[in-house]
Amino acid sequence: MTDKEMQDVKEAQAREYDASQIQVLEGLEAVRKRPGMYIGSTSSQGLHHLVWEIIDNGIDEALAGFADEINVTVEKDNSITVIDNGRGIPVDIQTKTGRPALETVYTILHAGGKFGGGGYKVSGGLHGVGASVVNALSTNLDVEVKKNGKVYAIDFKRGKVNNEMKVVRKCGEHEHGTKVHFLPDPDIFTETTTYDIKILTTRIRELAFLNKGLKITIKDNREENPRTKEFHYIGGIKHYVEFLNKGKQVLFEEPIYVEGEQKGITVEVALQYTDDFHSNLLTFTNNIHTYEGGTHEAGFKTALTRVINDYARKSGIMKENDDNLSGEDVREGLTAVVSIKHPDPQFEGQTKTKLGNSDARTVTDRMFAEHFSKFMMENPTVARRVVDKGLLASKARIAAKRAREVTRKKNGLEISNLPGKLADNTSKDPEISELFIVEGDSAGGSAKQGRSRLTQAILPIRGKILNVEKATLDRILANEEIRSLFTALGTGFGQEFNVEKAKYHKLIIMTDADVDGAHIRTLLLTLFYRFMRPMIDKGFVYIAQPPLYQVRQGKMTKYIDTDVELEEVLGQLQPAPKPVIQRYKGLGEMDAEQLWETTMNPENRRLLRVKLEDAEEANSVFEMLMGDKVEPRREFIEANATFVDNLDV
Repeated sequence: MTDKEMQDVKEAQAREYDASQIQVLEGLEAVRKRPGMYIGSTSSQGLHHLVWEIIDNGIDEALAGFADEINVTVEKDNSITVIDNGRGIPVDIQTKTGRPALETVYTILHAGGKFGGGGYKVSGGLHGVGASVVNALSTNLDVEVKKNGKVYAIDFKRGKVNNEMKVVRKCGEHEHGTKVHFLPDPDIFTETTTYDIKILTTRIRELAFLNKGLKITIKDNREENPRTKEFHYIGGIKHYVEFLNKGKQVLFEEPIYVEGEQKGITVEVALQYTDDFHSNLLTFTNNIHTYEGGTHEAGFKTALTRVINDYARKSGIMKENDDNLSGEDVREGLTAVVSIKHPDPQFEGQTKTKLGNSDARTVTDRMFAEHFSKFMMENPTVARRVVDKGLLASKARIAAKRAREVTRKKNGLEISNLPGKLADNTSKDPEISELFIVEGDSAGGSAKQGRSRLTQAILPIRGKILNVEKATLDRILANEEIRSLFTALGTGFGQEFNVEKAKYHKLIIMTDADVDGAHIRTLLLTLFYRFMRPMIDKGFVYIAQPPLYQVRQGKMTKYIDTDVELEEVLGQLQPAPKPVIQRYKGLGEMDAEQLWETTMNPENRRLLRVKLEDAEEANSVFEMLMGDKVEPRREFIEANATFVDNLDV
């Protein structure tokens, strides 16, 4: 085609691009066409997001002072029922649409009481389009509203009205509330339509903590003997801090709690110190977990550091010439929850979970500082313990700085001096580079022989690494295994950690499929959670899945993960020749070829990506199992002993 002919084609295409080519999606078709735009994804995460959107509507009623109970039920068919005792969605005619408000809320995007109409001063939820989006992405959805002594009902199929709103029965004059029942559409959620009761329960518990006085229940009718779990915390986030610190040694018995409101922004803070060496700070805006922090977190941190330093000087604990305690010092051992309610939150950051409102910083700083300063003056014994904890942390920080400098001089934390046992890959492109952290020298040797040298680096570690949960920074830096890991990674350490310098964008934990392997994996996850969290946030941390068995029969070779799967496979095999079963008690029992074939080859292997909640759970379980208090450990063992099918001793 000549240049002139190409030009003619382009001009013809330009002339054809008119209004007729602009697609207008009617009603909720846009949601069904691009569901990820509204709920993030159509994976398990998006599936559960449907529940959060409906629960949020009930919580908005609670925030407005009209509801105090929400009941959630997972039905046998994996549909969801959510009931609240709020005012009930309006049922009168909405003037713009000429249709009942109840119908409008579930069929038109951005129709609701959260967009400046005076329905809600503050509302939860990230998008504010919950009801209609859930309706669009459900096979069917039905709603009942109790209001004015009547029960109104309407139902939909895939976002469209199936039966128009009508009165179905009478109810008590003072009864009120909304009941929503929906079944997720398998055409949308092709990955799974099965709800995870653990995910639901964890979030519901969190919501109950964040909304003091609100009772939320959950029941799973898929269970043989379904039980209703109730979450109801009069003390709100104060009880949340106690929950987070269960099993830890606290410096004072009752968490400090402050609350206040300015410029329409409500601020709640609860905190308590433990004898740990790390901090645990959770921040929320309108019940949304702001994983990336933001202005409210910055305001809290600034106020905390300023108030503690001011008190330490006024009380004479710190002298005029003493250096101020750093933010890191005063947060050591801190468990805190910061929850604000903002009438117009602005979110930013990679995952839209970072608060950007500048007024949130000012109000959080001012409100917390005022109340916390008063608390410190009125409770000198507790205040002294807080300051002493900071002073101890300051000394450890200075010692760690010296240890870091000595470590650099002796061993080199720089990339130029890589650990001797690291078998590095030849590519310098982090995006295709993988670092396998392998348990044991034997497995490390097999991995080095079987790897793809271009993309895969191998770092063997010997035995169980240091428990960073109960170690000071200078001790951590002195640990050879941990130091080798950070040196190989190239990110720096502690405050100097920079995820952008990571030499590998896949960090793969490869341990034995036994109890010791699980312990080492947990120790490593705790290390990553405490000191390499940006690697988890970026999705760079993975867990390898080595098989437990190899079954050979003639020319057939099959790798198997569980005892149940082994029984199934053996039951399907022909009687002859007799199958040969090899049980891998450790990675070291595999030769290089087997390790590559089962665990390292990108075409065959199965990797589990570690999500933040996985690391948080591993960390909390580890704290409880390895902590100082015996009672929580005993409770855990008693509760979970029945789930152990096959224990190797």
